[in-house]
This record gives sequence, structure tokens and C-alpha cells, in this order.
Amino acid sequence: MACTSTRPSPGLPLDLSRPRQTPDDAGPRERELLEENARLRRIATALMERVESAGVAGGAPYAAFEHAVLLAEQVRERTETLQRTLAELHAAKAEAEAANLSKTRFLAAVSHDLLQPLNAARLFTSALEEHPLPEPSTRLVGHIGRSLKDVEALLGTLVDISRLDAGVLEPDIAPFPVARLLDVLAEEYRQMAAARGLELHYVGSGAVVASDLALLARVVRNFLTNAIRYTGRGKILLGCRRRPEGVEILVGDSGPGIPEAQREAIFQEFQRLGGNRDAEDRGLGLGLAIVDRIAGMLGHPLRLASVPGRGSLFSVRVPHGRLPVTSPPSQATAASPRLGSVLEGARIWVIDNDPGICSGMAALLEGWGCRALTATSLADLEGKAAGARADVLLVDFHLGEEAPDGLAVAARLRERQPGLPVLVITANHDAAIKGLTRQLGYGCLLKPLKPLRLRMALIDLLGGVSA
Repeated sequence: MACTSTRPSPGLPLDLSRPRQTPDDAGPRERELLEENARLRRIATALMERVESAGVAGGAPYAAFEHAVLLAEQVRERTETLQRTLAELHAAKAEAEAANLSKTRFLAAVSHDLLQPLNAARLFTSALEEHPLPEPSTRLVGHIGRSLKDVEALLGTLVDISRLDAGVLEPDIAPFPVARLLDVLAEEYRQMAAARGLELHYVGSGAVVASDLALLARVVRNFLTNAIRYTGRGKILLGCRRRPEGVEILVGDSGPGIPEAQREAIFQEFQRLGGNRDAEDRGLGLGLAIVDRIAGMLGHPLRLASVPGRGSLFSVRVPHGRLPVTSPPSQATAASPRLGSVLEGARIWVIDNDPGICSGMAALLEGWGCRALTATSLADLEGKAAGARADVLLVDFHLGEEAPDGLAVAARLRERQPGLPVLVITANHDAAIKGLTRQLGYGCLLKPLKPLRLRMALIDLLGGVSA
């Protein structure tokens, strides 16, 4: 039988491109097989060309396969490198966040420890200012007071910017009459403006807003401080405008104005304008940077309008608020001799575990005509009070590691004297503490205490107390 295998004979190369010649003496069956073999050769040749043309330019099928394997290996290596890099980035981010949180906690702890003696020093200085002193002594007390204010401002700025960066500063949003904030600021900054030969014009308002009182105060304080700092002569304006979206709190000045090219830069860190800056001014250029971050966190839009040579107008828009129906109307008004007489003979109890603060508070309150009773603990107070009653209780929130906090002490005293007005004083800016004191119906002030704010708070609380 004739051979029909298409495999090449041993020792002969396989040539698919050249068809075999049909012998002249081939039979029909052999011719048929040879033609089929030739057709298969043509198919095989076309397939080989197709494979080779699909590979790399000028390469063979194996070269294309080798190139694909190399690409796959490179992809795998780069994927592994990317995964390692991402893991390192995640670890570095976690480490940075932990370090930032640790720094924030450290600053919070340090600030609390520093605020205690600073608060006592401010109280003693304020008490000295209430006494008639020789002119040289008055100047020295004034210098001490300004230096302490500088320390307070720098420390507060450092802590605030750290908390804002770490995202641990939570706002305590609550409704309050805007006069509760602006009346006190107007009286405080009117004196500062007068010392610089400036006039502060304040337009009061009966509007109610919803915001964090302490944080909003920080914003308006920065506006007022900058207005006084950069205004050589003229007037400062503090007031409000009612808008459909909220209440716009305005601070204007007749200073040199701000060029348009610098209006965005001044809200960045360590940016300060030249102009009329006081030689004694030791600010860090962080005030408006903090304002921008606080306003963003609270969702209060800022606005700046300025005309070079004529002055500037800064404003913050605060949402409308609604006081609870059961809340009594605010009696916060500007301090005056008439209202100051409310403090005459008022029985004020003070509890603070720092003896220095107790002494400073007693000196300040007695200078206002109050009868102050100070104690470092509840047991100490009970021993000194001997069954007497108080008109107002001032209590520190942190009374020591082992002692109950100020809220628990206030609750104990209120059991014996229901309705006793309470003012909690703390160096902790935690929103939860402020919210809890508000729910209990207590007032809350932050250390270091500003004497005018304390005075206004006492007048507010004593306004509803019968003699």
C-alpha cells in the first residue's frame, strides 16, 4: 500500500512552501492524496505567516511570547512595588496622625497647667487695677497686664491652631442672643480703642443666633484686635445686619485698607500686613488663619470689603437661632455704674483647688464690693460656710484627680439650696462640657478668665436673684 504520511523523511528538511511534484506514473488514489497534502501545506503556511505577523516587529512567534512574559513580569514587579509603597504610606500616615494627636493632647495638658497660674496672675492684676495706685505703680500694673494678655493670646493661638489641625475641636452649637457676646466685647474693646486714641461705635441688636459662643467670640475678637492694631486714627464700628440667611456681625475701621492683591494672603498662616503695626505687638500672624478655619468649621461665611486709604470691613454671617420658650430673656447689657451696684454685697462662693486662683478671685470680687468665700474643695467650703447661703456659686470643673468634678459639687450644693445660680469655670474647651453645663442651666466661662466677662456674667446671674 502506498505511504500517505505527511511527516518528512529522516534527514530531509520540512519545506511547506514548495509543493511536491506528482510522479507521471502516479495512480488516481496517489494523485488525490498528493493534492490533499498540498492543500494542507498551503493552510499550514498561511497559519505560520499569521502567527509571525502578530508578534513583535521583525520577531518570530517565540520572540512575541517571550516579550509578553517579560511584560507580565514587569507588571507584577511594579504592582508589588506599588503595594509596598502604599503600605508604607498608610503606616506613615497612621504614625503622623498618632503623633499629631499626641501633640494635641500634650498641648492641651500643658495649656491647662499653664492656664492655672496665668489665670491667677490675671486675677491679681485686675484686682490691682481696681485700687487707687501711684502713677508709676499704675503704669507698671498696666505693663504687667499687657504682658499677661500677650502670653494668653500666644498660648491660646498655639492650642487652637493645633486642635483645628488635628480635627479634635468640636463646636457646641446653641442659640443665644447676639447681645450676650457683643455687649461684653464692645465694653472691653471700647477701653482698648480709647487707649489708642480711637473711638469704638457699637450698634446693639436683639437678634438671636445659633453658633458656638466661644468660637464665634474668637472670630469677632480677631476682627476687633486687627481693627485697633492697624488703625492709626479714626473710628472702629461693631454691629449687626439682619439678612435672610442669618445675622451678619460686622467690624469696620477707618484704617489704611487692604490692597486687593493681599486680601487672600492675609487669611494664611504667618501673613501680616505692614502699615501701622504697633512696635510692641508680638502676634504670630495666625489670627485670621484661625478665623478662616473656625468659620469653615462652623459653616459661617466670611466677607471682606476694603478701600485702600479709607478702611476695611470684616464680617461673619451667623444663622438665625430660636431660644427655647422656657428660657428667660437675656439680661446681658453693657457694664455701667448702675448695674455694677448689683454686685454690692453679693455673696459669692468660689471653689477652686488652686489656692492662688482662690486668692486672686477673692481680691477681684471684693474689689467689686462682693462678699467672697473661697475654698479648695466642697468639704472646705462646708466648713467655712457654716450653714450660710450664697447668691452665686463659681466652681472650677477640674477639682483634682480624686475629687468629684465641679458639676457634681454644684449638684450637691443645689440640693441644699435649690435654684442656686452656678457659673462653671474651666480650662477645658471640650464642647461636651459646655453642652452639659448648658443643659443643667449653668453658665460656663473659660480660663484664663477675662474680668469684664466674669463681671457681666455675675450681673446677668444676679439680675434674677432677689435681695
